[in-house]
Amino acid sequence: MIARREKPLWRRFLSQWQVQLMIFPALVFILVFNYFPMYGVLMAFQDYSLFKGFFGSPWAGFKHFEMFFNSPDFYRVIRNTIVISLLKLVINFPAPILLALMLNEVRNMAFKKIIQTISYLPHFLSWVIVSGFTISILSVDNGSLNISLQALGLIDKPINFLSLPEYFWGIIVTTNLWKEIGFATIVYLAAIAGVNPSLYEAASIDGASKFKQIFLITLPSITPVIVIFLILNIGSLLNAGFDDLLLLGRSAMLRDVAEVIDTYAYRIGIINNRFSYAAAVGLFKAIISVGLLTMANYLARRAGTSLW
Repeated sequence: MIARREKPLWRRFLSQWQVQLMIFPALVFILVFNYFPMYGVLMAFQDYSLFKGFFGSPWAGFKHFEMFFNSPDFYRVIRNTIVISLLKLVINFPAPILLALMLNEVRNMAFKKIIQTISYLPHFLSWVIVSGFTISILSVDNGSLNISLQALGLIDKPINFLSLPEYFWGIIVTTNLWKEIGFATIVYLAAIAGVNPSLYEAASIDGASKFKQIFLITLPSITPVIVIFLILNIGSLLNAGFDDLLLLGRSAMLRDVAEVIDTYAYRIGIINNRFSYAAAVGLFKAIISVGLLTMANYLARRAGTSLW
């Protein structure tokens, strides 16, 4: 049998010109907003001046990286970033999977849709609104949480939750969980919907309980989706958050536990006008993130599922 010769790339491109034309606007968008601004990383290696620009500012080499590594803020910022990211990964990553598994077992479709709608609506609220809700709930004067705890006799006087460092990480993780759990669940529900129903029928005939069906059929079937999202989460391990930490961690008393790489770069670069130093901090984070993503993908590929 004679093997068919593959068409040259340009012929395949011309034969699909309608599809390629549809992709073109998205490609231009990515180039303009994601790739062209990357020349800005030059600031990390310069003593950048707004008046001299990229081509007139003197080169500084790795000076700003050394300043960041030797800064007294380095340990605190890295610690907060890693701890908050790990807490979000350990708690907020499996939560949507668990919710999706529970919703999949609900047979009342009306109730199921109501729960889905209620759970994913917070995703569409901005962090400004969510932080306003959180501050109101945790308020010392009229906060519903303090009122409830006092009514139950659990505390004698109101607690200023948003000024005490020991409560901050729990507040951030819980707020993120409430905001994002429903939207992330949609992906897992879609993956579960693709599982062959005959597998469940065969398992029921064999006497498998619902829990056994979940662990032996549902979870193995959606494992590729779980692994892909886990790789992406590990790759963004240094993205501990920005809006939530900036809005809820405004108190000076919380800086030791609330300041992460992104908020630190914002404070140093935008507020203090140290653009080169902030660019070095951001580039350091990007390089580590790429390394984490590559490592996670390599380990996942050895296990049988990967992004590339």
